[in-house]
Amino acid sequence: MFQFMPKYFLRGLLLVVPIALTIYIIVISIRWLDGLIDLNIPGLGLLIILGSITIIGYLGSTLLAQPFLNVFDKIMLRLPFVRIIYTSLRELMSAFVGDQKKFNQPVMVDILPDGTVKRVGFITQEDMDSLGAPGFAAIYLPHSYNFSGNLILVPKEQVTPISLSSTDAMKFVVSGGVTSVNQPIK
Repeated sequence: MFQFMPKYFLRGLLLVVPIALTIYIIVISIRWLDGLIDLNIPGLGLLIILGSITIIGYLGSTLLAQPFLNVFDKIMLRLPFVRIIYTSLRELMSAFVGDQKKFNQPVMVDILPDGTVKRVGFITQEDMDSLGAPGFAAIYLPHSYNFSGNLILVPKEQVTPISLSSTDAMKFVVSGGVTSVNQPIK
């Protein structure tokens, strides 16, 4: 029986760690969000923040709010250092949840010209003429086990669309390739 103890312990880790860490991250996140609004009812701060953001989103989509948003946008674009932060964050948020999502086309990129090394990425811009790189596409290559990545410009002939959902492609890359995907990668 004792010879199987390490095996059972490792199996227990495999079962407990993902569940425990997920719960821990959720609890820490809710506590942090609750701390933004100092109330002694767990989760109420989170609900207030989610409700407020939803109401602001609704108001921001009405015609009445548009002039105020345009004025705010102009002010932010005139402030030298703030402009860089504001526009970068605005474009990043728009890439994920805006009307013009940028991470919706997963691709396979030939890293070596002979095609023996490939990476999974996402097309962010299909035409790089504006940067003086005609025939190139901008590809975002996320890193595994990290919230970062690289932007590279690649000749279009080295980019092949793959038949995966964006979610499956991102899970595959971020997990270091250990997550199974619904369809095989070509």
